[in-house]
Amino acid sequence: MSAITAHGEKKLLLASGRAHPELAQQIAAELGTELLPIDAYDFANGEIYVRSAQSVRGTDVFVLQAHPAPLNHWLMEQLILIDSLKRASAKRITVVSPFYPYARQDKKGRGREPISARLVADMYKTAGANRLLSVDLHTAQIQGFFDGPVDHLMATPLLADYIRTKVNVEEITVVSPDTGRVRVAEQWADRLGGAPLAFVHKSRDLTMPNQAVSKQVVGQIEGRTCVLIDDMIDTGGTIAGAVKVLKDAGARDVIIAATHAVFSDPAAQRLAECGAREVVVTNTLPIPPEKRFPSLTVLSIAPLIANAIRQVFEDGSVTSLFDGQA
Repeated sequence: MSAITAHGEKKLLLASGRAHPELAQQIAAELGTELLPIDAYDFANGEIYVRSAQSVRGTDVFVLQAHPAPLNHWLMEQLILIDSLKRASAKRITVVSPFYPYARQDKKGRGREPISARLVADMYKTAGANRLLSVDLHTAQIQGFFDGPVDHLMATPLLADYIRTKVNVEEITVVSPDTGRVRVAEQWADRLGGAPLAFVHKSRDLTMPNQAVSKQVVGQIEGRTCVLIDDMIDTGGTIAGAVKVLKDAGARDVIIAATHAVFSDPAAQRLAECGAREVVVTNTLPIPPEKRFPSLTVLSIAPLIANAIRQVFEDGSVTSLFDGQA
């Protein structure tokens, strides 16, 4: 019995939803390619229509989508796009969600609560995704929710290397906004030459969304430049409260560094008025002009995502991008 062998090269395609076209164009430029042409529009009743304008048969497609507000709309668009590519015979589909939807709902804090982050992973898989790529998940355990390979990228090198150029690292204290992110703070400290650590104690009412109160700082921060880190800034209340606690405890200066700039109102106003010298974020989410302010610095995550896409496509090592620490 003889077999027919196809001699062809792998083909990479980058498809994007409509939520963050600027980031999509930046990643395509880093890869030296063009975005897959997509026909997408909304019906009058809110239904979404998506169709690739060219054949994707046998290709390796990376489906990028940012998830700003309204998050549910953009998540649904991404799911429909994945489904359309699966039905068009794409060989492998990799979801690229820099800001993972529903990441904060990763466990049951009280009885009868959903684990929505797991539900999102299940929907990606059902739609037809073979692999998932994301940046700074709210908790690392989310990697286990998806039934397939997950590439968890870290923005720490990008943010920390920028901050190194702005301050004397010998005067820095890395501050976690709560005890849950101390492990990430340790990675920051290593990146900043072994800087000391501190964390802000806060309390949260589980029955109220976006409600947390920063109470006191644990660690030596008097007279030092504090780098206050977090994975995301939503309404800005927690981070602004932490800046006040640090200032009251004698911090000389505060720089805020976060990966995901959700910036729900009134975050921009709170951050602009909180007393921080600078707020440094990445562009995993689009930041409209009305939510930008003078002390805001936005770093592009496109080179990191493009490098990871290239490693996945070429069967390389994504871990190598982070000195083996990913």
